[in-house]
Amino acid sequence: MVATQPVDFRRGMNGRANVSLSRGAIANWVIRSSQLHLERIYDAMKEKLRLQPLIHGDETFVQVLKEEGRQAQDTSYMWAYRSGQDSDEPIVLFDYQPGRGQKYPQAFLGDYRGLLMSDGYEAWRTIKGATHYGCMAHARRKFTDALKAMKKPGGPPLQALAFFEALYEVERLARETDVTKGETRADLTRRLRQTHSLPVLAAFRKWLDDLAPKVLPKGKLGKAISYTRNQWDYLIRYVENGHAPIDNNLLERDIRPFCTGRNSWLFSDTPAGAKASAVVYSLMLTCRACGIDPYVWLRFVLTELPQRPAEDDITDLLPFNFAKAQVAP
Repeated sequence: MVATQPVDFRRGMNGRANVSLSRGAIANWVIRSSQLHLERIYDAMKEKLRLQPLIHGDETFVQVLKEEGRQAQDTSYMWAYRSGQDSDEPIVLFDYQPGRGQKYPQAFLGDYRGLLMSDGYEAWRTIKGATHYGCMAHARRKFTDALKAMKKPGGPPLQALAFFEALYEVERLARETDVTKGETRADLTRRLRQTHSLPVLAAFRKWLDDLAPKVLPKGKLGKAISYTRNQWDYLIRYVENGHAPIDNNLLERDIRPFCTGRNSWLFSDTPAGAKASAVVYSLMLTCRACGIDPYVWLRFVLTELPQRPAEDDITDLLPFNFAKAQVAP
């Protein structure tokens, strides 16, 4: 499943190896192993995520056929969460929910009071205790779409993209510049942003304000300008904090394997299956973020975890701690 293969495909592979298993048996193995053991790891990771100074948030759709009180074609969602790029506890979590309302991230994040990066969808902004950041890549994408829609290349969309290019050049500079003595990487990043990004942002805002009354508000360019102006305070907040990212691309890359898999398996049959998918994708993508082999980690955990009483501390089994133990002398 994590290899983006539907259950029927795995069944066919088993058949070629002279192992006869029904589709239901394979699906039940995934669901039951998740319910009996892996959800315990997932819940421990969720507690750790809520303690992170920065969380990325996003969501993508999923279809579940047999959900009580809903039609098969109704849209459900995988809400996605991730720790920051520089976290020493990389965590990627998917949370299956039947809707896209604000109550879902509110329930998941609770009273979270750290930095929260999202694409501007209003449900995220209802997390009252968080400091909210906007995704610059999301704004840039809207101008890219406006450029593609033009009959002739160039013009205002290309001019806007030049501003974004300048902002991302500062980010590249911050990554590649050596840190001097007495300065942290975050200090360096903030200093470069204050020196180089702020003037670009000031010029970009003036350009947006000057152009806004001159374009059709319902066209792609008009919508790109409107989105960027409406999200402006969230989009530019990153320049004040060297730990804050400029965009949400880190999490979007982690969502991609799920979207690729969805193109193959198309839907989950039941809510239990969708929840198990969320758990398994979470654990496997967290392993990837930690740089460890998911199979090696999973084999260890499924051997060790059943021996641990429910009240035992299992933080040593979490992927990032497992990774640290592998490199310890």
